[in-house]
Amino acid sequence: MPHVGSAGAPPAPSAAAAVFSDGLHRLEQFADLLASEATLRGLIGPREVPRLWDRHLLNCALVADLIGQEASVCDIGSGAGLPGLVLAIRRPDLSVTLVEPLLRRTTFLEEAIGLLELPNATVVRARAEDLHGHRSFDVVTSRAVAPMDRLIRWSLPLVRSGGEMLAMKGSTVQAELDSAAAAISAGGGILDGIIELGGDLVDPPVRVVRVVKG
Repeated sequence: MPHVGSAGAPPAPSAAAAVFSDGLHRLEQFADLLASEATLRGLIGPREVPRLWDRHLLNCALVADLIGQEASVCDIGSGAGLPGLVLAIRRPDLSVTLVEPLLRRTTFLEEAIGLLELPNATVVRARAEDLHGHRSFDVVTSRAVAPMDRLIRWSLPLVRSGGEMLAMKGSTVQAELDSAAAAISAGGGILDGIIELGGDLVDPPVRVVRVVKG
């Protein structure tokens, strides 16, 4: 991956400095990566570049507020590293595993981790189901990966007992949850609610479904 310059990504809004503090420089580097390499490789649509901060980076960062100290995190279907790499940047105390089956995406993620110097992030090229019975984590995250019923079946087997899954969802979240009730119960999960974050920072606010593993 070539050295990334300043061209491409819009400047960080003032809210980013408050949210990221010492990690802002790394996040700005990541924003440049998304605007350049990730766009060229088809991981981010060109129309998303002007709204990288509000639509992608800040809303992913807010999820970190729901995660306990020094937790092990599995981000399934990481794609371009949203929210996984953002969580690793904002929270150096977390151990973040990015799970992604497609080679072009894992290649980008590995290169990004090297460029951003993130020792707390690793990449596993696999489907979430491939790790069932082999790995478990304190928290499993996801963003725009699949409908809720399927996401439950992929995520809950990776959550340790007492851990949780945090799924970033859009405006159809309640309808998705209604159809996923059986999957949540079958997976040993307990719905802990829909949490809204960042109403004063991003519009619309971030909606996160929290399911606790019983």
